[in-house]
Amino acid sequence: MLPVVALVGRPNVGKSTLFNALTRSRDALVADMPGVTRDRHYGVCRLGERSFVLVDTGGLSGRDEGIEGLTAQQVRLAVAEANVLVFVVDARDGLLPQDAAILDELRRSGKPVIVGVNKTDGVDESTALAEFARFGVAHTLPLSAAHGRGVDALIAATLPMLPPDQDDADPGLSDEGIRVTIAGRPNAGKSTLINRLLGEDRLIVSEVAGTTRDPIRVPLERDGKLFTLIDTAGVRRRARVEEAVEKFSVIKTLQSIAASQVTVILIDARENLADQDLTLIGHAIEEGRALVICVNKWDDMDNYAREQCKRALERRLAFVEWAKTVFISALHGSGLRELMRAVVRAHAAATRQLTSSDLTRTLEQAYEGYQPPLVRGHAPKLRYAHPGGSNPPTIVIHGSRTKHIAPAYRRYLEGFFRKRYKLEGTPVRIDFKDGENPFAGKKNVLTDSQKQKRQRMIRNAKRREK
Repeated sequence: MLPVVALVGRPNVGKSTLFNALTRSRDALVADMPGVTRDRHYGVCRLGERSFVLVDTGGLSGRDEGIEGLTAQQVRLAVAEANVLVFVVDARDGLLPQDAAILDELRRSGKPVIVGVNKTDGVDESTALAEFARFGVAHTLPLSAAHGRGVDALIAATLPMLPPDQDDADPGLSDEGIRVTIAGRPNAGKSTLINRLLGEDRLIVSEVAGTTRDPIRVPLERDGKLFTLIDTAGVRRRARVEEAVEKFSVIKTLQSIAASQVTVILIDARENLADQDLTLIGHAIEEGRALVICVNKWDDMDNYAREQCKRALERRLAFVEWAKTVFISALHGSGLRELMRAVVRAHAAATRQLTSSDLTRTLEQAYEGYQPPLVRGHAPKLRYAHPGGSNPPTIVIHGSRTKHIAPAYRRYLEGFFRKRYKLEGTPVRIDFKDGENPFAGKKNVLTDSQKQKRQRMIRNAKRREK
């Protein structure tokens, strides 16, 4: 599981801006109107040697009633869950009594605290740091989140405070078997699905949304293969979430997706595909997890409703057409064999071992079939390829002018490699690197494909002479 770092402070000190800088996104919650800031936003910071989950919290105003009270409750839950607390203050406002009160509460939590003095651009940095040095916190760092200054120093101070990794095993060699996270909205049938796969009532099933709060790991052996099934809390639209604990459980779902090898997104066939489903799919792709789309409660629908559901899924899931879609009934057990087979195929594709020679030959075939568009009169040259990792499969392609490769051509290559190696159910990452020809200065060094092409040219020339 990834460790957790929480950003805490007064309103408008720049926590959301810092969140965006650390996660390299623009997804942080912005307080455009009263009540919005009581929600928390979650992301993953990957800028340092270790990744960690980052929590952006609402501002603490010092009042415990109304919206401010709800916000404070959310912040305290984040503090309780976090491993490290980053206390963000405003250099322009200076040290306020409210800041001292917040720090006292953070200290009572017993968690390590880092003070981030934000908005130091335009003020005397040494003076600002000296003012907040009265806190007596060893790590008091200057920041300008809006310009990205001080972010590296903040990460460097945070990483030593994080707990050791809980799972350093190679995913392909884990005794847990294939780790499968079941994610989706509340009442999609996640716990029912796991109970049906196990053949027993292992998990609590209820019509009340939010019954499952913490991820529950359950071992399973099926058809001679080992699995670890991870049941997660349902993720639904913020406006419908009333219980604070349920909102906080989103962080556990993110952690479970990151820790899994295959993510199964469970969708209720009777409801339209929601933005929450697409968000979970996006998180799985971002983490590089193999993916299976599972449509539940299929048995209660007539033929017309099923056809409409399939059309809607095909339209909205076009960006993950490589992921297998399986239709099941968790309650009655239909479609479960196909689901687990899809999980196994997706895992096998995600962990497939590729070789440099075969990748280079496939690259040559793709390049001969369709070359990238010219850039200033010159076409980018793609010379050779080699594997860059698995889960997800990563292909590193070396050549010249690769920074000018268009996104459409990248998608073409991805599709070509996917079809060649039957990479169903997994993202495929392609990294381009500019470099010299590895065969430069070496005579008579040709790949098998180049040799065959040369021989064909010689034979054709001889025929024409005859």
